[in-house]
Order: sequence, then structure tokens, then C-alpha cells
Amino acid sequence: MTKIILTFVLYLITILTFSQDNTSVKLENTVQKSDLISIKVSVNNITSNNGKVLFAIYNQKGFLVKPIAKLTATITDKKASVVFKDVSKGVYSIISYHDKNENNNMDFSPNGMPLEDYGATNNNLSFGPPQFSTSKFEVKDKDLTFEIKF
Repeated sequence: MTKIILTFVLYLITILTFSQDNTSVKLENTVQKSDLISIKVSVNNITSNNGKVLFAIYNQKGFLVKPIAKLTATITDKKASVVFKDVSKGVYSIISYHDKNENNNMDFSPNGMPLEDYGATNNNLSFGPPQFSTSKFEVKDKDLTFEIKF
């Protein structure tokens, strides 16, 4: 149990430490601008207007280690949203958390449980960190919209 909690803490600290905003996913040299997609992501059940919401988009190779792009959103009326622009075709996952105290870190209690709300695409979270297999989605030829629930 302790090992699971520590693993969860390390994953979330790693994936949810945001220092800058990137709005575009890095493009491969062979991708044409006309083939790129936008992904709108929102969270509509935030518990307060305090702080900010941070979002990161991952592919399977870098999941929970290195985001392709990250964005920060302000909270208005307990809602926040961002748009990832210029996303090429592929399979991705988006993870988000509510940074209530704006310290750019996900905070945890001494026993390793998260003190700040978090979620992932497809809203399929169980005990432990998000999994790529349950949060993945495919970018094909249309813009996408997701609502993440905390």
C-alpha cells in the first residue's frame, strides 16, 4: 500500500509540475499545417475559484514523464478551459489538476494522498495515478473537445 501511494505521489509530482505554457504540440517535419487539430479541454466542477488549473498532453512514450505540451488556465465561475493547438494525428492523453495555492506543484498529505483535485481524459480514474490505457484518445481529422471531471 505504501509503495502504491509513493509511486502515485512521484508520478503526479513529475507530471504535474508546470513551469511554462506551450500552446502547440511539437510537430513532425512531415506534418502539414492543414492536417493539424485543436483540442479544447475544460473542467467544469472545480470546488473554488482559488488558484489555477494546469493541463498537460502526453503521448504513450512520454506518459507521466514528459508532456508534449502544457497549459495553465485561470478559473472563472468554478470553470477553466484551454485549447491545445496544432496537434498532429496520433494517440494522446491529457491530465489536469487544480493548483489551489498556485505553487505549481500538486500537494499531498503526509500519507501520500493528493490534497488537490485532478483528472484525466475519459474520466476513468481509480485509486492511483492516471493510466494511459484508460485516458487515451485518438486524434484523426477533426477538432476534439473534452470535459475532465475532478
